[in-house]
Amino acid sequence: MDINSDDLQDDIQAGSEESSQETGVQETGCQDKGFQEEHGSGERSSDFRPEYRKKAIRSYVLRAGRMTEGQRNAFSSGWSFYGLKLDDGPIDAESIFGRKAPLIIEIGFGMGDSLLQMASAAPEQDFIGIEVHPPGVGRLIASAEEQQITNLRVYLADATDVLNECIPAASLHRLQLYFPDPWHKKKHNKRRIVQPQFVQLIRDKLEVGGVLHMATDWQHYAEQMLEVLEVAPGFKNTVGKQQYSPRPDYRPLTKFEKRGERLGHGVWDLLYQKLD
Repeated sequence: MDINSDDLQDDIQAGSEESSQETGVQETGCQDKGFQEEHGSGERSSDFRPEYRKKAIRSYVLRAGRMTEGQRNAFSSGWSFYGLKLDDGPIDAESIFGRKAPLIIEIGFGMGDSLLQMASAAPEQDFIGIEVHPPGVGRLIASAEEQQITNLRVYLADATDVLNECIPAASLHRLQLYFPDPWHKKKHNKRRIVQPQFVQLIRDKLEVGGVLHMATDWQHYAEQMLEVLEVAPGFKNTVGKQQYSPRPDYRPLTKFEKRGERLGHGVWDLLYQKLD
């Protein structure tokens, strides 16, 4: 489904009310992650449009930007291998990757640096990234091509639509949600992606023993995540009730996170395992 002008205008209006700290939001509005650094001359990213179903509330903002020549070329050269489409419906991961391996999905990978690092560091696992901003998808494909990464695929689409329509039940080893847009104004809290209904959708997609891993640098959002997950049916906190987790070794530090650490900002990781 293409972006329509009404949806884009609605998002621009909502996004303009947010602070400049979120001007680089990705899928779920994930913050910065180098997004602004990649803006330059090139085609408008709206020429490469994300797929989504129309809904009353989205957890991200669709922003028109520009793609570099390299990002644009990556769609031409690499999409046929790396790209997955919402409209193609349910996937068979074994057919896509040519093997049976633990499957990990990341929602809102931004410019894709950390996801690429994880895929490179864990060749025995398979990764799918979901993002709505074309420059990030283009950059990730270009980098994956350059490094000849084969255990990675991407959606340019709405994450909830992908989970609902494309991901089979009990198929995921881990779902990663790093630095989603905090929508810090109270009137926008309803747009936060971490809500009870969304958590139960993830529960359906995780295998028994699979893990939902979230990270945020907004304390209030971390507290909401903890509140939602502590009472979510079918999950347990991997480090104990009401506890935040140390950052697992497999999650790389992002540029955004490193900048935050230098400024004294906290980061909270939460890991919850599916029980049934």
